[in-house]
Amino acid sequence: MKDKNISRLRRARRTRAQIHRSGQPRLTVHRSGRHIYAQVIAAGGGHTVAAASTLQKDLAKDLKSTCSVEAAQAVGKKVAERSIEAGVDGVAFDRSGYKYHGRIKALADAAREAGLKF
Repeated sequence: MKDKNISRLRRARRTRAQIHRSGQPRLTVHRSGRHIYAQVIAAGGGHTVAAASTLQKDLAKDLKSTCSVEAAQAVGKKVAERSIEAGVDGVAFDRSGYKYHGRIKALADAAREAGLKF
């Protein structure tokens, strides 16, 4: 039986190949049991344009938990604001092989509401 993480990484690799061909910056998400992380990576993949995570003190101080849907919404809003400040408002959403559900969906919806287009 395959390991869950190997399957997830296989799905992520396939998605990233499609995004790379499109030539857009990508909003990539990583979630762990305790935190959620998001970053906007430039089209060439060379550098990070904007990032936000529940590890950051200014974001985590208002949250009851760093692994909840509310935390994901806060990260999505913050990464969208930082990305727009940096001049990137259109991205491709890279869910890193995770199901579009729960915290991942909450982060994506919050980023869209904050003005990020994808």
